[in-house]
Amino acid sequence: MTAEQTDPAPAGARPVAVVVDSYTTANHLPPAFDRLGVATVHVQSTPELLTSMPAPNLDAYQANFVCDTPEDTAARLEALAPICVVAGQEGPGVNLADTLSTLLNVPSNGTSLSLARRDKFLMIEALRSAGLRCADQFRSSDPEDLVAWAEARGNWPVVVKPLRSAASNGVSVCSEASEIRKAAEEILGNPDFFGQPNQEVLVQSYLVGEEYKVDMVSYEGRRYTCGVWQYGKRLVGTRNIYDRDSLCPADRSPVPEIIAYVDAALTALGIEFGPSHAEVIVTPDGPTLVEVGTRIAGGTVPDFHDVCLGTNQADVTALAYARPQEFLSRLAGRSYRMLRHASQYLVPTTADGVVASVDEQVVRQIEALETVFRLTVKLKAGDRIRPTVDLPSATMVVHMAGDRPAALERDHERIRQLKDRVYRIA
Repeated sequence: MTAEQTDPAPAGARPVAVVVDSYTTANHLPPAFDRLGVATVHVQSTPELLTSMPAPNLDAYQANFVCDTPEDTAARLEALAPICVVAGQEGPGVNLADTLSTLLNVPSNGTSLSLARRDKFLMIEALRSAGLRCADQFRSSDPEDLVAWAEARGNWPVVVKPLRSAASNGVSVCSEASEIRKAAEEILGNPDFFGQPNQEVLVQSYLVGEEYKVDMVSYEGRRYTCGVWQYGKRLVGTRNIYDRDSLCPADRSPVPEIIAYVDAALTALGIEFGPSHAEVIVTPDGPTLVEVGTRIAGGTVPDFHDVCLGTNQADVTALAYARPQEFLSRLAGRSYRMLRHASQYLVPTTADGVVASVDEQVVRQIEALETVFRLTVKLKAGDRIRPTVDLPSATMVVHMAGDRPAALERDHERIRQLKDRVYRIA
């Protein structure tokens, strides 16, 4: 199927779920719904597919609707009597999913806080209004205003970021005025991750502490926690490089405190239905939100998560919408159980050039390690390789699982020794 507008085939007796902008891990949603007897149709929020991410697998959908206006699209979808509308990715898809679900009168987070679920300044202000712990912040279209705010505050470093981007795009940790100016000018001079112009820049207080990601699914405001992972990161210049995510036991502090805080944050943002992916830093004062997205996590790998957690966010999302009573009775108010120790290694590089070839023998050495569940080699011969500065510029992804933490550590160190031999640079 192409990205052109297509009329759906008759749905028959099968209920229908709508996915908006099914980029990256949202491609796991059609098979998850299909396993529960639910067909899926896709809505494309933009006239052309976004180029910042791999294209959706539109062949998995019964039809693709290219949105002209939300009202027209809702009118066409109404004939299918959909059971839900799910945002597949950040960007325009989140707001469109809120609007379509409201128009179609299916379970919805509504539109009153829709902008706050995308705009990072509004997001934090919504938490502040609810009395939740959050960062200090300021936004402006003038880099000098950002500098003046940071200097008046006098507490360095600060974080500078776009208002509505994703995948750590444009995020800088700045320790002096010149770094703020440079980061802000770079943001204002370039589109965000979704191709939209950056008209303002956000500066926030730096949150000191360990960072975690928290994946949940909600229905009627009741939530299941699919996983909590601790980030391993390091500062290179002004950029945090996220190297490794490690699964945390659900019953070990600070995970219960993090889950309780995220539950309150989602309530403050009006997130009552569907998947969410939150990032939280545990400061000396307690868990504090970095940001949250109303879509399944970018690191979702269903078969890997099934082995480590017993389920995965895509399947839980489908269950909540397709069989809400089963979700509410079996999962709501509960958390995952760690079945195996697990980590995701986002392999960085300092190389800069063109990939001449991939050394398959080294690839096989990595794949043969005891705890390696899957190795994803992201580049091929002829691709440009650049030093890692954000999540998309990692050169490989290694999913690891095992019964002993020591085995993961051993294999992780071996991968670090081998990683720079995978790509031969021209």
